Amino acid sequence: MLRFCDFSKTYKGGKRAVDSLSLHVEAGDLYGFIGHNGAGKTTSLKAACGILDFEEGNIFIGGISVKDDPMATKKMIAYIPDNPDLYEFMTGIAYLNFIGDVYGVPAKERNERIGKYADMFEISADLGTQIASYSHGMKQKLAIISALIHKPKLLILDEPFVGLDPKASHLLKQVFAEMCAEGSAIFFSTHVLEVAQKLCNKIAIIKGGKLVVSGKTEEIVGDGSLEEVFLELADMEGGEAGEA
Repeated sequence: MLRFCDFSKTYKGGKRAVDSLSLHVEAGDLYGFIGHNGAGKTTSLKAACGILDFEEGNIFIGGISVKDDPMATKKMIAYIPDNPDLYEFMTGIAYLNFIGDVYGVPAKERNERIGKYADMFEISADLGTQIASYSHGMKQKLAIISALIHKPKLLILDEPFVGLDPKASHLLKQVFAEMCAEGSAIFFSTHVLEVAQKLCNKIAIIKGGKLVVSGKTEEIVGDGSLEEVFLELADMEGGEAGEA
C-alpha cells in the first residue's frame, strides 16, 4: 500500500532530513513510525502525501509513483498533520461537505459517514458552528472525520493522539482496527511508545534521517518494551538499518 524506495530529502542549505529510507507498509498494517524530534518522520509523511517535493528515490502508493501520478495517489490517501490547519471561517458541516466534494463522495455515503463519525466523536451538535470557535481537540476530531469521508485505502497521520481526550483516543484506535480489518493501511508517527507497542503490528524506528530498525512489533520488542528498545537504539552511534 505504501513503499518508500531509497527515499532521501535534502533541504536548502544542505540539511539531509531523510537518508535512503526504504520501507514497505502492506494492506492491513497498522504501522508505527518512531523517532526523536527532527529524526525525519514528518518529512517522510509529507513526501508520501505529495505535500513535499523530493528528488532522490521514489515513493509508491498502491503501486503508483507519487512523482509520476500524484493525483491518482492522493485519491487513495488521507493525511492528518499534528496541527490541522482547517478553514476556520466555515462551519464544521460546510467543511466536511467541502472535503466530500473534493473527493467526489456521493451524498448518501457522505451523509452516512459524517453522521456515524460525528456521533462517535460527539461533535454532531457543533457542526453548525464556525470552526474558529472549536477547541484544539474539536478541530482534531473534525480533521479525523474529514479524513474518513472517502474511505481512504491509506491513512497517514502525524502524532494523531495529541490533543485528543482519552475517550476520543480510544475511539480512534477502534477506527484504526476497523479500517485495517477492511484492508486499508495506517502509517503514523508517534512519541507515545506504549500506545505504539500495544496498537501496531509493525514498527519502524528512524534516527537522524536513517532507518534503524523495522519489522513486526513482537519481534522488535521481544520480551522487553518498545521504550527500552528505542532508548537503546537512540544511544547507539550511527548504526545500520535492519529488518527485525
